[in-house]
Amino acid sequence: MQIESLLENYINSLPDSTTKSAMLYSLTAGGKRIRPHLLYTVLKGYNVNPEIGNPFACALEMIHTYSLIHDDLPAMDNDDLRRGLPTCHKQFDEATAILAGDGLLTYAFEVVASSNEDSDTVIKCISILSKMAGPSGMVYGQQLDLEAENKVIDWTMLQRIHEHKTGCLLTAPLLMACILSKHEEDILAWKKIGFSLGLAFQVQDDILDIELTAKEFGKSNSDQKNHKGTSVSILGIDRAKEVMNDLYQSATHEIQSLTGFESAELLEYVHQIQQRRK
Repeated sequence: MQIESLLENYINSLPDSTTKSAMLYSLTAGGKRIRPHLLYTVLKGYNVNPEIGNPFACALEMIHTYSLIHDDLPAMDNDDLRRGLPTCHKQFDEATAILAGDGLLTYAFEVVASSNEDSDTVIKCISILSKMAGPSGMVYGQQLDLEAENKVIDWTMLQRIHEHKTGCLLTAPLLMACILSKHEEDILAWKKIGFSLGLAFQVQDDILDIELTAKEFGKSNSDQKNHKGTSVSILGIDRAKEVMNDLYQSATHEIQSLTGFESAELLEYVHQIQQRRK
C-alpha cells in the first residue's frame, strides 16, 4: 500500500532520535488506514488524481496515531495494547510517548504545508484538519470521554462524545477531499456522511469489545476497565447493532444522493468497514 512507504519516508527524513523511533513504531504498527483510504476514495469518485492527496492522507494518519498514543497513556485510558502490540509508552516510556505524539501532531501540519496545491486550498485543508482534531473537535471529545468515567451517562451524551472523539477525524478526510476536488457545494453532505460513519464506527467498536477477546480485536477494553458507558451498556447489544446498521445505511443513502460523484468504490469500502471484525 503506497501510504505505508510514504509515511515511512516522511518519518525517516527526520533526525535520528528515540522520539523518531517511537513515532515510527506507532505509525507503522498495522493500522487500518481508514482515513487515508476515505480521502483517496472520495478523490477518485470525483475523478481527481488521488496522488494529490498524499501529504493530506499522511497528515491524517499522523494525527490519528498521535491521538492513539496519548489516549493510551496512564493519565488517559492507561492501555497496554494497541493494534495488537504494546502501546507506545509500554514499548518505550511515558515521556517518549508524549513526545512522539507531539511530534506526529506538529509534523502533520508541516507535511500538509509541503503540498503542491494552491495556497487557498492548502489553507482550507489546514483549517479543516485543525478544527476537526482540536479543542472543538477530537480533543473536546476526549475531554468529554474522560469526564464520563465512573458516571452514568445517557445515549445523547454518548453520541456527543463519539461524534467529537471519533466522528471529527473520520469526517476530516471527506471534507479535505471535497476541497481538493473543487466540489465545495457538497461540503454539508460530506459532513453528514462523516458523522454518520464516525458514530457507526464507534458503536461497532463497542459491539466488538463485547464479542471479541482483546487478542482478536487488537486492543484492550479500556472502557469497561475505566467504568465508561458504551452504546452496548446503554442500549443493549441488539439495539446497538440496529443503531449501527441504521447509521451505515444513512451514510450510504447520503453518498448515493450526491450528483457528479461516482460512488461505487466508496460504497464498497463503507460495506467493508461495516463487516470488519477488528
